[in-house]
Amino acid sequence: MGESVWEVTHSVECAAPRESAWNYWTNPQNWDDPPARFAFDGPFAVGTRLTTLLPGQKLESTIREIVCGSEALIEMDLARATVQFRWRFEALGKQRTRITQTISLGGREGASLVEQAKVLEQSVPHGMRKLAAAIERQWASEPGTG
Repeated sequence: MGESVWEVTHSVECAAPRESAWNYWTNPQNWDDPPARFAFDGPFAVGTRLTTLLPGQKLESTIREIVCGSEALIEMDLARATVQFRWRFEALGKQRTRITQTISLGGREGASLVEQAKVLEQSVPHGMRKLAAAIERQWASEPGTG
């Protein structure tokens, strides 16, 4: 991607083991964030392409890296710009996980998209809180947990 012209990082903690949080997040059926809809062309694996459908927009991304159970990098190529979404899942004990998402924008035309990207500074915290709550609900509903 080259040098980043904009970046935002946000973390949330959730009351579920890291493995459970990772398994929830990497299951494409759990990607639910209306009005966005998501389609994967295969399992959550390096090389899998993701399509994000928003009202009036279709965005394509690719899973570029996975450190099994703890980290993934999803990259979206735009016209002469790249957006990277790095996710990290860190165990904070047996039943707590810190989830961190770092979004960075770079590429030849990245600077021209900074103002648009800044919208994510407001929306990412809310989305990550929703994700943590969904993981906690799922984990608490599993037999023998909670």
